[in-house]
Amino acid sequence: MFTMAWLKSCHHFLRAARLPLSSPPSSKTWMSTRSGPLEDRNIFLMGPPGAGKTTVGRLVAHRLGLPVIDVDDDVLETTWKMPVAAKLESVGGERFLHEEGQALCNFSATGCVVSLTGSNPLHAEAMERVRETGLVVYLDVDSEDIIQRLNRMKVNRIVGQEAGVSMRNILQYRKQFYEKWLDVRVLCGRGETVETVAEKVLKAVERYMNHAEGTLVSTRCENMDSSNQRSFSDVVVEGLASDGGLYVPKNGLPKVEACEWLRLSDMSYPERALVLLEKCIHPMDVGAEDLRTMVFKSYGANFSSEAVAPVKHLQNDQYIQELFHGPTASFKDLALQLMPQLFAHCLPPMCNFLVLVATSGDTGSAVLSGFSRLQGAGKHKTGVLVFFPEEGVSEIQKLQMLSFRDGNARAVSVRSDFDFCQRSIKKMFGESGLTGHLAVEYGTVLSTANSINWARLLPQVVYHSSAYLDLCRDGVINFGEPIDVCIPTGNFGNAMSAVYAKHMGVPIRKIICASNHNHVVSDFISTGEYDLRGRPLMLSHSPAIDILKSSNLERFIYHVSDGDARLVKDLFTRLDRNQHFQLPEHLLGRMQQEVSGGWCSEDDCLAAIQELHTQTGYIMDTHTAVAKVVADRLRGGSTCPMVLCSTAHYGKFAPAVFKALREQNIPEDPEQQLQTLASTAKEPGVHRDVMKSLKQNRKDYSVCQQDYRQLVEQVENMIQESFLKVV
Repeated sequence: MFTMAWLKSCHHFLRAARLPLSSPPSSKTWMSTRSGPLEDRNIFLMGPPGAGKTTVGRLVAHRLGLPVIDVDDDVLETTWKMPVAAKLESVGGERFLHEEGQALCNFSATGCVVSLTGSNPLHAEAMERVRETGLVVYLDVDSEDIIQRLNRMKVNRIVGQEAGVSMRNILQYRKQFYEKWLDVRVLCGRGETVETVAEKVLKAVERYMNHAEGTLVSTRCENMDSSNQRSFSDVVVEGLASDGGLYVPKNGLPKVEACEWLRLSDMSYPERALVLLEKCIHPMDVGAEDLRTMVFKSYGANFSSEAVAPVKHLQNDQYIQELFHGPTASFKDLALQLMPQLFAHCLPPMCNFLVLVATSGDTGSAVLSGFSRLQGAGKHKTGVLVFFPEEGVSEIQKLQMLSFRDGNARAVSVRSDFDFCQRSIKKMFGESGLTGHLAVEYGTVLSTANSINWARLLPQVVYHSSAYLDLCRDGVINFGEPIDVCIPTGNFGNAMSAVYAKHMGVPIRKIICASNHNHVVSDFISTGEYDLRGRPLMLSHSPAIDILKSSNLERFIYHVSDGDARLVKDLFTRLDRNQHFQLPEHLLGRMQQEVSGGWCSEDDCLAAIQELHTQTGYIMDTHTAVAKVVADRLRGGSTCPMVLCSTAHYGKFAPAVFKALREQNIPEDPEQQLQTLASTAKEPGVHRDVMKSLKQNRKDYSVCQQDYRQLVEQVENMIQESFLKVV
C-alpha cells in the first residue's frame, strides 16, 4: 500500500540534482496541478516497442492522480500533424530519429507520467534533457514477450531495423541505450500482466525516493533510530562499525520473485550481478550507470573464463562451481575485483584512506590485485597494507602477494597466525587515540577490505545465485527444485553469503560448512558452543580456512536471532573476554535448520584429491577437497544436486597436491611445479595469471614479530610513505 505521506513526499536531492527545463515558445507544456511522489519531477517510462509503456503509464498515472503523456500520440503526432508510421515512411529511419529527438528536446512537462517511444533513448541530447526533468524507469521486458506482442500487433519492423536484421537482434542492439539512460530498472517476469508491472513501477519509485530503505545497522546496535543507521556509501568506507559490530541491511536483503529469477537464468554473469546488486544497493549511493560500468569492468577480460564462475558436472549428482578464474585464482576475486571500485566511488573528498587487511592466504593477493586496478583520484587517495602469517600461507600465495609492490600497496609478514593479524587490525580500529592521531597528523582514515566489510560480502551472494541459475539454464533442474551447497569455510563469509542468497529466493536446501582439523565452526554448528579456550590453531594443507575466530558468525547469529543486537553484543563480548560462549538453546535448532557442518582430516583431504583425479582426471585444490569429503559424508541417500564451491586453483597449493597424487619427482621451482601439475590434469588447466605472477622479480619484504606495536609501526610507516603529511 502507498501512503499519502509517500505520495506527497519528495527528497531534496531530486530538486537539487535536476533542474526543470524551460519550454520553447512554440511547444506545448503539460503541468500537473497535483503533487506527485517527485513533486514537479516527471516519471519517464522507457523500454522497447511492445514493453507496455503506454498501458503501464496510464495505470501508474491513475494510481498517483497525475497527468499521463504518450510521446507518440501527444508529442510527435501533435507536432508533425501526421501519424508516426507515415512520418517514418516519409523521411526514413535516420531522419526520423533526428526529428523525433528534436521534438522531445522541445517538449516540456512537470509532474507527469510520460511514456517514451522505443527509439527515444537512441537520441543522446533528448535523453539528457529527459533525465534533467525526472526519473527514468526502464521496463526491462523479456525479448520473447516483446516479439510475441509485436507479432500480435502485426509489427514486423521497428525504427533503425535494416533489411536482413532480425527483430531479436535489433532489440539486443537497443538494450545498450536503455541501460545507459535508466535511473531505475523494473525487471519484468515472463508473461507478467500490465497491472503487475505497474505495481512494480510504483514500488521502484517509492524505493528510489526513500534512501533510508537501503540503510545498514550494526549487529551490536540496539537503538535503531536514524542516527545509528548508515548508508551503503558510509559502510563501504567505514568497514567496521564503531561499536565493534558488523554492518547488515536494516530491512534485510530484498526478495526476488520466481519469474525474475527465470529472467536471470538466460543472462551472463555480469548481467546477473548488475541486476541483483541494483536491488541491494540504493541508487542514491551508486547510480545505475556507474554501477554498470563497475560490474562490467570487474567481470570481464580479467577472468580467464568467459562464464566467470562456471558450474561443471563432477560425478553423480555433484557439481563444482569454479570460483578461481579471476586474476589471483581465488574465490576472493569475485568480490575484490568489484569492492575497490565501490570503495573509490564512495570516498569522501578530503581524506586519504589506508585499507588494512588480514589474510590467511587468498584475500591478500586478491585485495592487492583489485585495488591496483583503480585509476585517478581513487588510486592516489588509497593505500593497501596486508598482514599475513609467515608460516600460514602457501609459497605460491606468498609469491603472489609479494608480486604487488608498485604504488601504495604492500604485504607484510607476521610471525604468528591469521587470528593474531585479524585481532590486531580490529584493535587498531577500536583505539580512538591511534585513529585520531592518524587522522589529525596525516589526514588518513583506516578502513578494511576483509569480509567484515559489507561491500566484500555482498558480491559473493551473486555467485551462489548464479550457480543455481546455471543449473536451471542447463536443464539439470527446474526453477523451484532445491540444491545443496557445500562450502569450505573458516571466517564464515562465503557461507553467510549463501545464507543471504537463500533468503533472497534461491532454493538452497542445505548449506554445508566444511572445516579442516581447525573445526571450530562445525563444532559450533553441532553444539551451539563456541569454545576457543586452550585451542591452538593447527596449520593445514588448506590454509585459507585455518581460522579459529570466525568474524562473520556475528552476522549469522544476528540473522537467526531475528536481529537481537543485545544478544549478539553479549555473546561476542564474552568471546573476547572469556574465549567462549554458548548459544541459547532456542536458537540452536534454528541455526541447524539454516546450516549444517562437518570436518575433514588432513589424510582424508589428500585422499579425496587422489581419488577424484584417478576417477575423472580432474584436480581440485585442498580446500575444495575438504568440501568434497564433508559433502560425501553428509550426503546420505539424497539425489538433490550438490554444488561444491571450488574456492581456489590447485596450483596455489602445489606441494600438497603433489603429495596427494603421490608424485615423487617434484620440481623445486614453483613455476615448474604448476606446469607439471597441469600436464597431469584433464582439467582445469594451468592458471595464466598465477604463472604470470611467478615470473616477476621478487624483492625483500618486511617481517614482524608477534607484537601489536610492530604492526602499528608498519601502519604509520606505510602512511608516511604513501601520503603527504598534513601541516
